[in-house]
Amino acid sequence: MPVEASGYQLAQVNIGRLIAPADDPAVAGFFAELDRINAVAETIPGFVWRLTGSGNDATDLQPTPDPRVIVNLSVWADAEALFAFVYRSAHTPVMARRRGWFEPLPGAYQALWWVPAGTRPTIEDALHRLWLIDQFGPSAHAFTFKARFPAPGLEGPPIDHHPEPWCVGTA
Repeated sequence: MPVEASGYQLAQVNIGRLIAPADDPAVAGFFAELDRINAVAETIPGFVWRLTGSGNDATDLQPTPDPRVIVNLSVWADAEALFAFVYRSAHTPVMARRRGWFEPLPGAYQALWWVPAGTRPTIEDALHRLWLIDQFGPSAHAFTFKARFPAPGLEGPPIDHHPEPWCVGTA
């Protein structure tokens, strides 16, 4: 049974802590790429939704008390669509430069999970999924591209999408 037939879509969150405040020249390159990369995401077959704040991105939202922490939250038809965007599109070379804009985090910075089709996850739910990975490791409730669990109702072991070298570790 294809994932779409299961009635589920894939939610993803990634967070980062900027190396400097948003208006600092040290992170200007990151902010200069946002509109272009968001537009690329929306052209990928399988893109469903992404969180936005008062503008075209979510950088003005405050997911934590730390003003340098920013969040990206989106929903995709399946893991293959998200993987294609992250690792096989114009997003990939920009992501490769992330260490110049973001500090390494001590815990999980990315989580994936299945949501019923049409669901729009909240920031609170997304942060909870990161916490689940930090506390328990990848599971059917929160996972990564290295250990992607099947949608509810589908059988099988976790799948390793082999995201190396881009998302191994916590940097």
